[in-house]
Amino acid sequence: MKTHLFSLVFLFFSLAQGLNPICDTQDHGSNLQVFHIYSPCSPFKPSRALSWEEDVLQMQAKDQARLQYLSSLVAKKSVVPVASGRQIVQSPTYIVRAKIGTPPQTMLMAMDTSNDAAWIPCTGCLGCASSVFDNAKSTTFKTLGCQAAQCKQVPNPTCGGSACIFNMTYGGSTIAANLSQDTVTLATDPVPSYTFGCLQKTSGGSVPPQGLLGLGRGPLSLLSQTQNLYKSTFSYCLPSFRSLNFSGSLRLGPTGQPLRIKYTPLLKNPRRPSLYFVNLIGIRVGRRIVDIPPNALAFNPTTGAGTIIDSGTVFTRLVEPAYVAVRNEFRRRVKVANVTSLGGFETCYTVPILAPTITFMFTGMNVTLAQDNLLIHSTAGSITCLAMASAPENVNSVLNVIANMQQQNHRVLFDVPNSRLGVARETCT
Repeated sequence: MKTHLFSLVFLFFSLAQGLNPICDTQDHGSNLQVFHIYSPCSPFKPSRALSWEEDVLQMQAKDQARLQYLSSLVAKKSVVPVASGRQIVQSPTYIVRAKIGTPPQTMLMAMDTSNDAAWIPCTGCLGCASSVFDNAKSTTFKTLGCQAAQCKQVPNPTCGGSACIFNMTYGGSTIAANLSQDTVTLATDPVPSYTFGCLQKTSGGSVPPQGLLGLGRGPLSLLSQTQNLYKSTFSYCLPSFRSLNFSGSLRLGPTGQPLRIKYTPLLKNPRRPSLYFVNLIGIRVGRRIVDIPPNALAFNPTTGAGTIIDSGTVFTRLVEPAYVAVRNEFRRRVKVANVTSLGGFETCYTVPILAPTITFMFTGMNVTLAQDNLLIHSTAGSITCLAMASAPENVNSVLNVIANMQQQNHRVLFDVPNSRLGVARETCT
């Protein structure tokens, strides 16, 4: 130990005096070797002897460069602005700016947590809106053939010449698209060879006019295609649907996500593998937990029943027994005799009301909704309705959908690697 100390003291003294210590890499009696960086045999020996001040300044500069390098290894925050599509593209979805191709063309794509493959209207598309991606102008665009592995991951693939074509329904619409690849940039992160559908034909009025970005859990979703970059983690805050600005945000990757947030487990349903299922165990109206049959909320992988969090549906839909229980207790609490209806909304009032809170009770967390998450008002402001409805009488009649109006001004965090979903109140309107 004394020999080690003597060697280090001698080395420091030599450096301080601007001298070169001897070329000695042996530690005299131990297996530890000391490499003197300024010895005559060192490849790092400077061309001239450094003064003590020069040496310290050089070490400081190298430290600073090292710190900059280490900082570059830390994933930066990737934040994409989010806006209500209702005001900007006349679509009841939430949109993000995405840059497609080389040179980049900006598209305002709807973000959808219940779909996987992205699709974009391309030049020549029949039935598409006027804003299209001109794929012929992109030097990095290519069409995928039927032999591509991705062709097996899209719904209803067919071969049209050399292209893999897929067909699907979206809401009340149908689309046909060529499976393609190009560079997609979100925030400042370019993703080369991103696989998406280049729309060739659409019918119906439900198709988002400038395309869709799939945030589901399937193989062609943003999560799957950027797994190395964003680690299958994202969150969003949705502004009010009346907002005119890109004041919301989509945060991609684990960096910059909220630390103070409550979680509930994410569940997997093999019948609907792309959806984000959670365990809704009860609903409270005011201070009262309403009486709901357990099977109306129960998660059932066999039937596909349960509760999902969805960014594409506008108003929350509850299976009929749950909806009736919530509706009846809401009406009882409001204590206004004259209840009217408006379209699909059954609980509407033509006088000002004081609405009770509604709390969704999940395993591990409760989410209490503010008035803005509960009530929708007519344009003139003369009618106020409870913004929830019964699930439709179709394949989704067993599915509770927590929709985007009820998520507005909340940070919703999808942490897929840890199989959990977090919710925290956050104003982003």
